[in-house]
Amino acid sequence: MKKKLLLTMLIVLLAACTSDDSILSFSEVETVPENLNQLINPHEPLQLIYEGEQTAYVIYQSAGDLLTDIEEQDDTLKILISEADGSSIPAKQHVYKLTLDDHHEVIDVFINGKSTAFDRVSTLGEEN
Repeated sequence: MKKKLLLTMLIVLLAACTSDDSILSFSEVETVPENLNQLINPHEPLQLIYEGEQTAYVIYQSAGDLLTDIEEQDDTLKILISEADGSSIPAKQHVYKLTLDDHHEVIDVFINGKSTAFDRVSTLGEEN
């Protein structure tokens, strides 16, 4: 009985030591949910739409192909977008789902190395 209790305690301790509270993720959305699609303004190139406290969507209208990455720096999340010269007319809409960690206070977007402000920040459920 003592061995089972000791084994259980060891498993719990190891699980606690290896648990990763990080939930940070950033990925392109293949199918945009209808409620999100209705809120996107096609005339604003860079938008941030929150869906709760830890989930948001980054929308970027671009005529070129994109490469994206994210970096963390203290309480800031940097979204890095590299845009290839393109001739896609009209611009293509890229939608990314972003899941944030609790400690992120600032989201900064860099397009081709230049810090860029969001044209629009809103929350799902708001009217246009």
